[in-house]
Amino acid sequence: MTARVLVVDDILPNVKLLEAKLRAEYYEVVTALNGPEALKKVAECNPDVVLLDVMMPGMDGFEVCRQIKANPLTSHIPVVMVTALTDVEDRVRGLENGADDFLSKPVNDVALMARVRSLVRLKMTIDEWRARESTASQLGVGDSAASVMLQPVESANVLVLEDMAFDANKIVDAMARDQDHVTVVTSGMDALKEISANEFDLIFLSLNLKNEDGVRFCAHLRSNERTRSTPIVMLGNDTDLDRIAHCLEIGAHDYLLRPLDRNEMLARCRTQIRRKRFQDKLRANYEISLSMALTDALTGLYNRRYFEVHMQKTLQSTRENRKPLGFLYMDIDHFKAINDTHGHQVGDEILRGFADRIKDGVRSFDLVARLGGEEFVAILPDTTEEVAYAVAERLRKLIADTPFPCSASEGHLSITSSFGGVVINGDEIDTVDVTSLIQKADAQLYEAKHNGRNCVYFDGKGRL
Repeated sequence: MTARVLVVDDILPNVKLLEAKLRAEYYEVVTALNGPEALKKVAECNPDVVLLDVMMPGMDGFEVCRQIKANPLTSHIPVVMVTALTDVEDRVRGLENGADDFLSKPVNDVALMARVRSLVRLKMTIDEWRARESTASQLGVGDSAASVMLQPVESANVLVLEDMAFDANKIVDAMARDQDHVTVVTSGMDALKEISANEFDLIFLSLNLKNEDGVRFCAHLRSNERTRSTPIVMLGNDTDLDRIAHCLEIGAHDYLLRPLDRNEMLARCRTQIRRKRFQDKLRANYEISLSMALTDALTGLYNRRYFEVHMQKTLQSTRENRKPLGFLYMDIDHFKAINDTHGHQVGDEILRGFADRIKDGVRSFDLVARLGGEEFVAILPDTTEEVAYAVAERLRKLIADTPFPCSASEGHLSITSSFGGVVINGDEIDTVDVTSLIQKADAQLYEAKHNGRNCVYFDGKGRL
């Protein structure tokens, strides 16, 4: 996963050290040596994460963070403060100004990379929802969302999985300040029962449960449809940092180390609740505003009109961010024969099933659309050639390997599909447009259809 990281510190050796560590992990790094320069770089470069020193002359890190978070155009960018300060009051002050986390100097490499990867994933998800809402607004059916920092933090529904009563009571006491409703459970089974019955804004998960593997349960929460986007705050000891880093890799959002400080706990939880409510607002605005004119009535996917506008915006973003873009053009093999032999009702059932499999087989921030008939496309932002190849082949197998349930006399039909793909890199980004991109992918789809079907062809690569 590629990302652009802005490193801000007034001491050049500190900047160079962080830059070297991040580049070694293949991140793109932008640097700034003071607060005003940092704000300028945020506006110009649209970083995915900001690593921000606190103690800088003139404009300190707290003020830089406050200004980033006060701007609706940049408030969703994660900010991690890197500081030698150890006082809880300083951490709380930073969190109240919108910081997403603190890292102490000297920076632990494992903690740094785990935190950066975690925040990049969150940023990409929000970026995609912002892009979709922007597309809807451009089509005249959207409603702009507010800044992250303007989202309410009170009356959240919170689940606590902790079998140490002292810490559980401390969480209940802290969250009561915001009139949150807190449910405490002591086992994973009880937690799953609550999750199946209620929607939660935040989940506390202890890594030190007597009879549970907290890391494994974290992975389960991330794979569960009901909790996939719910913020998870881990509770652990200072000896649990490797396990915490692993949970951040899995998809946890934040952590607290014992002994728990009520003020820091509340500040961190408010950050997570704000972000979730901001993302929920983006999703709600987007879903409510989309009319049938923008979606395909049969499959529920986006239609050609929406796709063309969104594709234009995606190409523009790709040019600005200089990140690769994958694009797939696909259709169902011998679809006319399905309609002729089994009737249009069966054909419609196959189209719906095909759409569902493709949609479920891509990432949450990829976009799938139906252009018409049996023709579908998928936009894969920030995707390397190797990943795009793997995604296309996986989708092909999803279609071919399992028959589709339908009302045909047999009760199911086996179908196959053909794929044409393009990955845009480097200088191509500046010259390609929606029409030429479709033409490139359509040419590859033509090759797939005329060379046996049920296969994948990519521009510049040929048959996979």
